Amino acid sequence: MRTTLMFIVAAAAATSVGAAEPAHYQVRHAGDLVRLCDAQPAEADHATAIAFCHGVLAGAYGYYLASTPAADRFVCAPDPAPTRTQVAKGFVAWAKSRPQLMQRGAIDILFNYAAEAFPCGK
Repeated sequence: MRTTLMFIVAAAAATSVGAAEPAHYQVRHAGDLVRLCDAQPAEADHATAIAFCHGVLAGAYGYYLASTPAADRFVCAPDPAPTRTQVAKGFVAWAKSRPQLMQRGAIDILFNYAAEAFPCGK
């Protein structure tokens, strides 16, 4: 699962980076995803970085839903579901308060956050 997600992220980076350096959009670890999701409006590539962040969030969650039977899920979106912007901001704040996790796998840490923020059956 992890390898497939990283392939999807890498493919998306290769096709959607526009004028920015491709390395800028490599998501090697959680810190890279936090940097993209925390892009500020004054940054030249703000819109692209945020769109890329949202794509990673949606892609990871979509893959999780498609590959995990409902009975085995540990992350469940509430009703009404939060927006991608809300999830991104929550993830950034959560991850920044845990700097020891920044070098770990981006998708793993994203799901650590999601499990705390959106647990099933709670």
